[in-house]
Amino acid sequence: MSQADFEKAAEEVKNLKTKPTDEEMLFIYSRYKQATVGDVNTERPGMLDFKGKAKWDSWNEIKGTSKEDAMKAYIDKVEELKKKYGV
Repeated sequence: MSQADFEKAAEEVKNLKTKPTDEEMLFIYSRYKQATVGDVNTERPGMLDFKGKAKWDSWNEIKGTSKEDAMKAYIDKVEELKKKYGV
């Protein structure tokens, strides 16, 4: 697993034939943010921003996860989604 593998997975997830479920997308989003930014570094979005709150909560749930672990989880999930939805 390398930075190149991570970047390749980030491109491949955009080419899935079918859009993943919201839950799958939140998993991908939070691992990507954790791998690229680290722990959540913004305030939780306001009450009416449901999508923003869901994304923030998903990212915040994995606070403390190392960049390497987040990258591995991201790559593994993309591989799973490629098998499930095709590319």
